[in-house]
Amino acid sequence: MEIRDARIEDAEAACLVMRRSIAELCEADHKNDRAILERWLGNKTPAIFASWMTQPGNSLLVAAEKNNILAVGSVTDAGEITLNYVSPDVRFRGVSRALLRALEARALERGNSRCTLTSTETALQFYKSNGYTTGGRPVGNFGASSGYPMSKLLIEHSS
Repeated sequence: MEIRDARIEDAEAACLVMRRSIAELCEADHKNDRAILERWLGNKTPAIFASWMTQPGNSLLVAAEKNNILAVGSVTDAGEITLNYVSPDVRFRGVSRALLRALEARALERGNSRCTLTSTETALQFYKSNGYTTGGRPVGNFGASSGYPMSKLLIEHSS
């Protein structure tokens, strides 16, 4: 598996991964409510994905294996993780954890000592097991009340 910066040719496959991840893995968040799903999936299009690649202050990464996109993640130059979606086909294989480490490394490269994110209900335990702590009250997340503000102090590892 390779984690790299996203390329324009990744857009269609990356959007499929994000859409499947939301629809198939995040039922605790969307509860199969069509309106919530439509809002959440609405910006997961190849054109919008391409715009995220060129957005100043944003790093869009993919985990790929043999040219197959396995996961999609994004972190801003301010250290906010805005995306971390994994294909249902590779869930529990360590792909999300590896992508999270790469996002944190990118945040460190950009001078951040902390990463922040808003976790879904589905991913809450995953982030806790990776050193993130909750802070503040849950916030609305695409119409569901399952967004949890979280943060983690980053520690640079010497090689």
